[in-house]
Amino acid sequence: MSLRLPEMPHGFPPPIPNWALLQKEAELLGGAEPVLQAPLRALFPENGALGQALALRLAETLQSDDLPKAALQRLFAEELEEAPDLESALCADLLATRRRDPACESYLHVFLNLKGFLALQAHRIAHHLWQQGRAALACYLSNRVSLKIGVDIHPAARIGTGVMLDHASGLVIGETAVVGDDVSILQNVTLGGTGKTGGDRHPKVQQGVMIGAGAKIIGNIQIGAKSKVAAGSVVLKDVPPNCTVAGIPAQIMRIHTTRPAPAETMDQSL
Repeated sequence: MSLRLPEMPHGFPPPIPNWALLQKEAELLGGAEPVLQAPLRALFPENGALGQALALRLAETLQSDDLPKAALQRLFAEELEEAPDLESALCADLLATRRRDPACESYLHVFLNLKGFLALQAHRIAHHLWQQGRAALACYLSNRVSLKIGVDIHPAARIGTGVMLDHASGLVIGETAVVGDDVSILQNVTLGGTGKTGGDRHPKVQQGVMIGAGAKIIGNIQIGAKSKVAAGSVVLKDVPPNCTVAGIPAQIMRIHTTRPAPAETMDQSL
């Protein structure tokens, strides 16, 4: 049974994700796949909430012998309740991923199966802990994400909303990196430092940017809004807004004259 939502008129986005919509998708999937009924009912009970479902899903993914599921679930639920903006970011990331990834026919697929999405939500909680001065716990959580999911994001890194981490395996984002709203990043990307300096040493990626698979962006440099970094590129200097860069070292290949942003279209051609 397909979970694809009814087709929207051309140019219209999918419905805004919320608890009722994901619960309905879970009900449809449980009816089609009886083996999944029990875990789906645990995630999406009749009187549940989106934050509670996320807390359980992350706990299931990141649990270990020294930090069991129940303890993680309590921690995540407490942080999500304390910081309502985390749930708002969750919904924006769900919408962004479903709109940009042609393989996603439901929000539930993103929520259950896409490790880039799960790693990003765990990072948001770790970053909130970091901001509260709980650095040791934040780093521990980030390490669990790296070990279990293969996504290495320092808890101090600042990431906007409406972000898609596509596939995300091998992704590294350093301590002083900043990623703006509505950015798309593919697998094996590094937002790293040169290794020679301390302090503010990582890239700043502005709104609407798309970073292709395997790209390496090194140093405290700016990637201008609505630009595109081609797959496999090595970027060592600032990138202006509205352009495509490619190569080693990366050079400007063209200037964009059309919209929407590369992060929206996911067009990886040069």
